[in-house]
Amino acid sequence: MATNENYTIADTVDITDVVCPVTFVKAKVAIEELELGEVLSVHLNDGEPLLNVPRSLKEEGHQILALNDNEDGTYDLIVKKNA
Repeated sequence: MATNENYTIADTVDITDVVCPVTFVKAKVAIEELELGEVLSVHLNDGEPLLNVPRSLKEEGHQILALNDNEDGTYDLIVKKNA
C-alpha cells in the first residue's frame, strides 16, 4: 500500500492496456472490490481515458482525491470509494 499524507492507497489498477469503454469497466470493477472509504489508484493514459474515467467514477458517487501527471503520457487517478 502506498501512502500519502492525506490517504493510503488500498489497491492499484492499470488500465493503460485497454480502450474506452473497457477502461471505465476495469476501474469500476476494481473500486467495487474495495471497502467503503478505501482508496484506489487508477493508472491511465492521456486522451479519452483521462476525460472519461474520472468523470464516470465521480458520477458513480466516488471522490476524486488527486490526478497525478507522470509526464510520460500516463496519469495516476486517486479515487476514494464513497458509494
